[in-house]
Amino acid sequence: MWTVCGLGQLLVLLLLPMGGISMLDTVVRLNQAALSYVSEIGKAPLQRALQVTLPYFLDQSGEVLQPTRVQMLKVHVARLHLNFIPDFGVHFLAAATFNFEVFRNPEQPLVVTMPVVLLADVQVAQGTIQTPVVSIPACYSFFGNVSMAAPGSNSASPALLVRLQKHIKAVLSTKLCLSIANLVQGLNVHLGTLIGLNPVGPESQIRYSMANMPTITNDYISLDVNAMFFLLAKPIVLPVDSTHFMVPRQVGTKGAMATVGLSQDLFDSALLLLHKAGSLNLDITGQPNSDDNPLNTSTLGQLIPEVARQFPEPMPVVLKVRLGATPIATLRANNATLRLQPFIEVLAMASNSACQSLFSLDVVVNLSLQLFVSGVRLQGTTSVLGDVQLTVASSNVGSIDVDHVHTLMGTVLEKPLLDHFNALLGIGVPLPNVVNLRYTSSKVFIYEGYAVVSSGLLYQQGHSGD
Repeated sequence: MWTVCGLGQLLVLLLLPMGGISMLDTVVRLNQAALSYVSEIGKAPLQRALQVTLPYFLDQSGEVLQPTRVQMLKVHVARLHLNFIPDFGVHFLAAATFNFEVFRNPEQPLVVTMPVVLLADVQVAQGTIQTPVVSIPACYSFFGNVSMAAPGSNSASPALLVRLQKHIKAVLSTKLCLSIANLVQGLNVHLGTLIGLNPVGPESQIRYSMANMPTITNDYISLDVNAMFFLLAKPIVLPVDSTHFMVPRQVGTKGAMATVGLSQDLFDSALLLLHKAGSLNLDITGQPNSDDNPLNTSTLGQLIPEVARQFPEPMPVVLKVRLGATPIATLRANNATLRLQPFIEVLAMASNSACQSLFSLDVVVNLSLQLFVSGVRLQGTTSVLGDVQLTVASSNVGSIDVDHVHTLMGTVLEKPLLDHFNALLGIGVPLPNVVNLRYTSSKVFIYEGYAVVSSGLLYQQGHSGD
């Protein structure tokens, strides 16, 4: 469990690397809308962080120094504002009101209030382990005058209020900036965990890391990051070198908190992972007397005489679908497609449970790909584009007229293949995330050679990102 308060968790999002694949570039941009959201959500946890303990106040109003307990009642952060500092990080401004009880008379303590303005500069850099590192090189606190919280109830002399103000200011001038520094520095522990493995499937993971120093302008922070897929602890590397990936500034939804650019190489690597894992392979088995699945020797025998001769009694037929080549993803403007090229061996199950190879097919299936984000995962669904293309690769049942078997093979292959592939795409690839944070109202845009996720952000205490 994370011990950093909610504001810290939200600030992590502004600094963590997102996307990326096998030493490939992916770009994430977080704009002022994201900072404004953090500012609003972060008020409550910041108030808790600023709740510090004060030492006794030595009251000199009498002949003898009188130790008086001063207790902070509450902190109300009326304003929290964050904005980008170009080439540096984030500027932090908080306006708060502090309320104290002063126990000069334990039965009737004085309740006083003091306004405070806090300013800090949060620097964002790249750490030695390729994670973002944050620090506060400058922090300042500005104090207003102490006054009675409820004038007239328990009055105090102006001289006493001046002495109280001096005491409170002397304590808080160091403690408040230290509290903010501890809040921000605590993020580095959690930022270091970003290089850990995030599960993709039962035996596969993705690991993220920062590629270089962040780019920070007046309007956004942009991060180039790398990531790598792993299968059984071994990295998945594309057979060709990736080119540098750049995303134009004006893409996606205008004003979206987070804009994540996903390169063509990301999709290629994800499909290569599925291929190497054998996840795309499946067996489709028919029944001898089934109207729902006519995959049996009796049906085939009506199209291929030799099958009818060898199997006078109906026997189940099995399609062993194997992906001989890695699926190909193509990204065009507003259009994403996948090309599958499975090799299918058609087997008949004999009465002794042995399998006899009848023939094999080279198949090409073109799919339309729709992408969406659920929680923290990029997921997808597909539908068939055009006809399934079949070519006979080999035959043990004589000559085969492809036109005769095309309809049958398309019928029995299409739905199981789509169901299987869509189930894999439904698992999805996790986008980088922190505890209790989700992507909301996300839209995926397809451009030439890359995709963009435009999203809002939602922080929910007690909810995981997935």
